[in-house]
Amino acid sequence: MSRVGNNPISITDGVKISLDSSMIAVEGKFGKLSQKIDDRIEVSKNNDELVLKRSSDSKSDKSLHGLYRSLIHNMVHGVSKGWSKELELVGVGYRATNKGQILELHLGFSHNIVFELCPEVLLETVSEKGKNPIIKLVSCDKQLLGSVAAKIRSFRMPEPYKGKGIRFVGELIRRKDGKSA
Repeated sequence: MSRVGNNPISITDGVKISLDSSMIAVEGKFGKLSQKIDDRIEVSKNNDELVLKRSSDSKSDKSLHGLYRSLIHNMVHGVSKGWSKELELVGVGYRATNKGQILELHLGFSHNIVFELCPEVLLETVSEKGKNPIIKLVSCDKQLLGSVAAKIRSFRMPEPYKGKGIRFVGELIRRKDGKSA
C-alpha cells in the first residue's frame, strides 16, 4: 500500500486545476505548470482536494501512485507559494554578481564564469561585507530549480579539506584532516 499516494492533495485558494485525460495543469499566482499523467493513475477532484487512485496493486503501479502524488503536490505548492534555494560561496575572493538573468561568478579560476538562467528562475545575489556571498534562486518549478542550483554548485564543488566552494546554505561538509606528520 502506498502511503504517500493515498494522501489527498489539498488545493489552496487562488489555485486553478484543469484535468484532462492524461494531463493536469495547475495555475496560480506564481505561474502555470503542467504534467503528463500515466494512464494507470486516475486523478479526481473533490471540492478542494485531489485524490489519486491506481488501477492495480502491481509494484510499478504503486511506485507511480506515490510519484505522481508528489509531483502534483509540488506543482500546487509551487504555483501558490513558490520554491527557493540559497547557495553560499565560501572562499577568499569568491564573488557573485547578476545583471538580470545573467550570473557572473568569480571562483578563483583564470576566467570568470558567466551563466545565463532561464526566465522561469528568478535570480538575486547578496554581498555583505564580512559575510559570504549568497545566490538566491526562486521558481514555481521544483525540478527546474533543483537542476539549476545543482549546475551552479558544480562550477566549484565544496572540497573536504578547507571547505571552499559553492554550497547550499545550511549544508554540512564533512571535513578531512590534512597530512599528519
